[in-house]
Amino acid sequence: MPGQARIQVYRSLEYQRNMRILYQKILPRILLVTLSVIYILPYYWMIVTSIKSNEEMRMIPPTFFPRSFIFQNYVLAVNYIPFLTFFKNSMIITVFSMCGAVITNSLVAYGLSRISWPGREALFSLIIATILIPFPVVLVGLFDIFAKLRLVNTFVPLILPYFVGSGTYTFMMRQYLFGIPKEISDSGYVDGANEFRIFLSLILPLMKPVIAVVGIFSALASWNDFLGPLIYLSKRSLYPLSIGLQFFRSEYNVEYSLLMAASTLVALPVVVIFLCFQRFFVSGITMGAIKG
Repeated sequence: MPGQARIQVYRSLEYQRNMRILYQKILPRILLVTLSVIYILPYYWMIVTSIKSNEEMRMIPPTFFPRSFIFQNYVLAVNYIPFLTFFKNSMIITVFSMCGAVITNSLVAYGLSRISWPGREALFSLIIATILIPFPVVLVGLFDIFAKLRLVNTFVPLILPYFVGSGTYTFMMRQYLFGIPKEISDSGYVDGANEFRIFLSLILPLMKPVIAVVGIFSALASWNDFLGPLIYLSKRSLYPLSIGLQFFRSEYNVEYSLLMAASTLVALPVVVIFLCFQRFFVSGITMGAIKG
């Protein structure tokens, strides 16, 4: 009996260990792999479609791997529309929007976290409340303002809102700044530096991770923005790539292979930026979430 009891206890412990491994290691990995495949599938289909021939795209059932690689589609896609002009416009809007988001939100977050003044928390609550306001609610008012200022058909309506600030980006930077020791600012006060000098020389270099996060998010939002350019721009020479892709659609058909090739080229800069700043992106997200 004692021997059988030990065997049963051993089997029970072994069963519990196997179940723990199943629930803690195996099932989460299976779930992550499944979700990753589901997430990657649209991008894979976009790339595969971009190098298929027109005849192969019409095949039923569709082929998940191209029988022939038609890389000429990328050349045709670039020449089908003024791709370089649209790309230049997108770059101008994205770069200035990203700079505006980083500069404005970092200054606002610094004032709402490192400087004590009456009404600070109330103003921060009001800024956070703006996150709940949908963009279409203020769209008509903004268009009326920019129209009266005669700024329609310019890049200003697409760039200027990023210089005003964003509740989401301000919140992220403020939470990150709460994690920076107050003694760093005190050392600047001892040396006789003013607030702007302390921010520029001591605090800003420590904000690189969260600046990278805000820069990536704002650049991605500006690069993919479709509604803004559609409303404020009517000149074809000012269109960004988000609007330029619509030229692959005609009244009777859609050039799917060229559209997918151009879409791949549009998505490529975003992927490159993320891969280059991935380390800052991940660290900025995690630090901003746990500090404060």
